[in-house]
Amino acid sequence: MTLFLLFAFILSCTKFAASQLVVNVKNKGGDLIQENIQADIQNDLVRLNFQRLDGTLVSNLIDFKAETKIQRLMILGEQEREESRYQVICFVSKFNRNDFISSDSMSKLRQKNPGTIRTPEEDLGIEDHIMNIAIDPRRSSQFSKHIENMCSEAKSSTYTSVLDIKGWSKGSNITYQGLMNFAQRLNTEKISSCASLSGTSAPCACTLDICIGWYPCGLKYCHGRDAGGKIMNYRCGIKTCSKCHHFTYKVQHRNLCLWGV
Repeated sequence: MTLFLLFAFILSCTKFAASQLVVNVKNKGGDLIQENIQADIQNDLVRLNFQRLDGTLVSNLIDFKAETKIQRLMILGEQEREESRYQVICFVSKFNRNDFISSDSMSKLRQKNPGTIRTPEEDLGIEDHIMNIAIDPRRSSQFSKHIENMCSEAKSSTYTSVLDIKGWSKGSNITYQGLMNFAQRLNTEKISSCASLSGTSAPCACTLDICIGWYPCGLKYCHGRDAGGKIMNYRCGIKTCSKCHHFTYKVQHRNLCLWGV
């Protein structure tokens, strides 16, 4: 057990509708980012939100019931570039339950020394996502009932992938083709990157990164003996990770991807 473990589990039967942690994290550039992590056990959700140094608001919602992760960015425009006031983009992905501790376990975490700067135990690197499916948030309940509310301002900029659609269809009552009735296939293979275009009117492939500097990615178990001397395992802490997501998706014109130019 490392001295880094700054949380203790309250192993009681008390249930909380929502609990919240505020965590200070240094990104790879050495800048301080403050994350807000909230667990909602009644709805089986975890939310992780923060603001990047460029002003972008990043909201992550994990819907454990639907096995869906929603990542929403509100990107502020630059007046000198004559950009709009802000742009909202949503990325919707199939969620692996082993990638994050449960909402119930998250609700039981209690924070010690809240002003301390956290460092993750493991860097999971970068995961690439080709977001070649568009979703209308108004017709998205098959993926998660929370997409419509969270992505209401991203009616034409909510994306997922063929791989995610196939993942949801496994073990589901709805087939891949059935889920595709609620989505639109995008061609991201035969278009140029937005950075390579000189004009602004042609569709292009935009890229965007979301890096989570610190999050509870698993539970830790210790070994001990009970009163009768029998060996037993018990929860004794959390494992923490960092991870980046690299998204590639199609936009209708270069002005919607000026950060990549």
